[in-house]
Parts: sequence; structure tokens; C-alpha cells
Amino acid sequence: MTDADLEGRLKSAIRRIPDFPTKGIVFRDITTLWKDNALMRSAVEALYEHFKDSKPHVILGIEARGFVFGALLAQRFGVGFVPARKLGKLPFDKVTERYQLEYRTDGLELHRDAIDKGDRVLIVDDLMATAGTALAAAKMVETLGGVIVGLAVIVELSFLHGREKLKSFDVFSLVAYNSEAE
Repeated sequence: MTDADLEGRLKSAIRRIPDFPTKGIVFRDITTLWKDNALMRSAVEALYEHFKDSKPHVILGIEARGFVFGALLAQRFGVGFVPARKLGKLPFDKVTERYQLEYRTDGLELHRDAIDKGDRVLIVDDLMATAGTALAAAKMVETLGGVIVGLAVIVELSFLHGREKLKSFDVFSLVAYNSEAE
């Protein structure tokens, strides 16, 4: 399957929900593509192929939907998986990073022992909009001494220019939307 074919199939599987979670936001619901095992496998394989030469030691998945793809990619790479959780969800010693979304502020946490100094980390999330969550995850990884080998996302809202804030990283998305209307 070509990259264009995969992007088309993914776009067909992703549900568009206007005015969620707030008025004016179009939510891209990827839970609909999870029902298609072959499509999920193709998406994971495309992410793997892009990052295979980066040789990550660990995959970091961003809560919540980044956990699904992150865990599958960790299995594909044969490496461990660590979760970056929303505030107040982790029970042990942790680092915290706050960030701004396009419609609110939030924060992520990561256990301090999740990343070892020198670990090569691939960050995985379902969607990149303004890059707030990706930057927060990257800051936590770097605080713990990890080296970021890239950021893998399924959906990129390119019209919000999040990629521009991540110029020092290899950012790879499978689907790009150029406007809210698309």
C-alpha cells in the first residue's frame, strides 16, 4: 500500500465530530479506525518503517490514544513502553510539564524511573495540533536525560502549525488535515 493509499484509507476511517470538546473545534476521532485490524497493522507498520533506523530503546505514549499506537509500536520494535499520563494519574515519583492546548491548559506526568539517561525515545501520540503535548513530553524526556529520536503521530492538523515548534525533531504523521473543514 502506498503512503497516499494509506492516508486515504485512514482519512476514510477517522470520524469528524464538530464542536467537540468545545464549540469551533473539529474532533478527529480515531477510535473508528481501531475496529479495522488490517488498517491498524498498516498504520503501525508505516510508523515502524519510518523510524526503524532510529533504533529507539523505549516508546513513550501520550495519554490516552497514544497508548494504543505506542504499545503496538513498542511490540513491533521489541522495546519497552512508558506512558505519559495526565496530571494526577501516576502514583510514584514523577516529573510534570504543563502546556497550552488550542482550547485549554493541561499537563503531563512521567515517572522519574521511566527513562534512563541516554535512552533513545520515540514519542507517540494520536494527534498533533499545536504541539503542546508533544513539547511537554519532549521536555520531560530531556529532563530525565533521554534522547528523542522522533515523534510519531497518526493525525496532524497542519493548519495549526505545530510542526514548526518541533523543528529539532523528526516528526512523522500518517494523515495531514490542512483545514478544519477538510
